[in-house]
Amino acid sequence: MCSSDLGIAAVIALGAMVGRLLAESGGARVLAEQLEKWFGPGRAVICVSLLGIGVGLVTWFTVGLLLLVPVAASLARRSGRPFLLVALPMVAFLSAMHGLTPPHPGPVVAIDALGANPGMVLALAFVVGVPAAILAGPIFARWVAPGMPVEAVFSDDSAEGAVGRPGFAATAAVIVLPVALMLSASAAELLLPSAAPARGVLAFAGHPVTALSAALVLALFVFGRAAPFSRGQLLAFTERSVAEIGMTLLVVGAGGGFARVLREAGVADALGGLAGAASLPPLVYGWLIAAFIRVATGSATVAITTAAGLLAPVLAAHPEVNRNLMVIALGSGSLVLSHLNDGGFWIVRSCLGLSVGQTLRTWCVLETILGVAGLACCLLLSFVL
Repeated sequence: MCSSDLGIAAVIALGAMVGRLLAESGGARVLAEQLEKWFGPGRAVICVSLLGIGVGLVTWFTVGLLLLVPVAASLARRSGRPFLLVALPMVAFLSAMHGLTPPHPGPVVAIDALGANPGMVLALAFVVGVPAAILAGPIFARWVAPGMPVEAVFSDDSAEGAVGRPGFAATAAVIVLPVALMLSASAAELLLPSAAPARGVLAFAGHPVTALSAALVLALFVFGRAAPFSRGQLLAFTERSVAEIGMTLLVVGAGGGFARVLREAGVADALGGLAGAASLPPLVYGWLIAAFIRVATGSATVAITTAAGLLAPVLAAHPEVNRNLMVIALGSGSLVLSHLNDGGFWIVRSCLGLSVGQTLRTWCVLETILGVAGLACCLLLSFVL
């Protein structure tokens, strides 16, 4: 594995540990109960959608997924709804935030390469991403979930016999801590000079591995005291969580190697040239380039950054094209048709407890709806902007 693959593996493992502790201690149920009090019974989809927006805005997709799956499982169980009916909207909003909004790396690189405005891109990401995620999440889930019964992997049934449960504030702190650390790092990168010592400190604290390590330590302390769990039980929970994702780690590493081979072989550039051979509107042209690269390499970040590099000289000859909308179009294209060469495909499969076929019929279709709907919204906005 290369260093980036090792970092992803660490994020997956740490997130799985936190998620397991959240479920075993009853913390997921505590969050679900409080959200039900705020929004009322029967509004589990609204709860997870808002959580997906808030958490997905400032964290990696994988981090947000691992943190929120136990909460979605508990909400589904308490509301009596199919698990996928609650989980898919959460996944859709997490993915939309990851692919379209800064400070995620893909949109940030595209903003810089195309000379777009970060504030406008962020605003347009919500205008485009939220309707697209509603279509790909709650609406699509209503159609697919009833015919696909799936049991949640992070079930909190074992928490029924716990002596105590953590409080809402302490449980929320476990989820908020990594989000806050990552947000602080992003804010420091935007607001502080590069030579400022505080920027380096916050960048270290906000790295996903560091942030999730801090969340794991806090989870061990909070959930260990509240349940209470012995050290042996806590160790068993963490060991079990890593054992359950072992195959996922292997597949993610293999997928990363395959994507690297395709990139080094020039597949991305070849597909970009193929899309450019057709005479198309600039937004559609950019979307197709990002989509082709996404299908070939399996990485949304690689797709949007590579497509932005290919489009920069093209846009120089077309000053009438809205750069901010182009960033959103590239982000939408980078989301479509996630399949077997995408590490995210296998992470979603593992977290939601799906088979490969079920993941293709849910996650793959969801991502494609998200990308196509995003392009449609961009084209409609282009008449206004």
